[in-house]
Amino acid sequence: MTWRVINNWQKPNLVSRQELDAQQALVSETEGTIKADEASVASAQLQLDWSRITAPVDGRVGLKQVDVGNQISSGDTTGIVVITQTHPIDLLFTLPESDIATVVQAQKAGKPLVVEAWDRTNSKKLSEGTLLSLDNQIDATTGTIKVKARFNNQDDALFPNQFVNARMLVDTEQNAVVIPTAALQMGNEGHFVWVLNSENKVSKHLVTPGIQDSQKVVIRAGISAGDRVVTDGIDRLTEGAKVEVVEAQSATTSEEKATSREYAKKGARS
Repeated sequence: MTWRVINNWQKPNLVSRQELDAQQALVSETEGTIKADEASVASAQLQLDWSRITAPVDGRVGLKQVDVGNQISSGDTTGIVVITQTHPIDLLFTLPESDIATVVQAQKAGKPLVVEAWDRTNSKKLSEGTLLSLDNQIDATTGTIKVKARFNNQDDALFPNQFVNARMLVDTEQNAVVIPTAALQMGNEGHFVWVLNSENKVSKHLVTPGIQDSQKVVIRAGISAGDRVVTDGIDRLTEGAKVEVVEAQSATTSEEKATSREYAKKGARS
């Protein structure tokens, strides 16, 4: 129809033949562009009908980064959402360099090392996993090495970037003599403790300490199970002095029992 209208205009010599041909070519070009765009729309609709967006990993989906109607591309750094893997989840913490040899020996023996994750207050165990690997170098500033443990976390007890306390079971000593860490002292002759006799008089006993944490220490030699040791007012004691025994809320005597070797490291993060 467009052709006929323009052609009729040409009869009374309203436009030149050259201008008519140019307009006809422009119409044909525009019609071709429309058909190409319609084909592109149909192709895009077909791809949309037969496509879906998938993530390379399973995990917890965060808050959406874009809204419905926003246009994104495959190279968009913002993305749609942030997915964090939580099953399993890894825990990073540090280990003193003095304990590295013991951990490495346990690894070489093929023994799986159990790592426990405790809450911020160190009062509730959140989850239990196993040691995955150690870093290949020691931080000279802190004298520690980074350690990674892995947890299945099927109950979602651990959350990404959560602050926890890590405890790693390295070894178990049977029939160990254990005393409060506060009772162990260091002097010119070495480590010692103040031991009470039946008359509540104290005497200095040189001891050989073993593994220890912030609360308890294993004594390998120097005292026996059942010996009473002083934990308070130690700086005022002298050999043979008589002391007043005050019952503590928790037992302060050494006892013969099995003790688990644990390292409590603060500042671990999953």
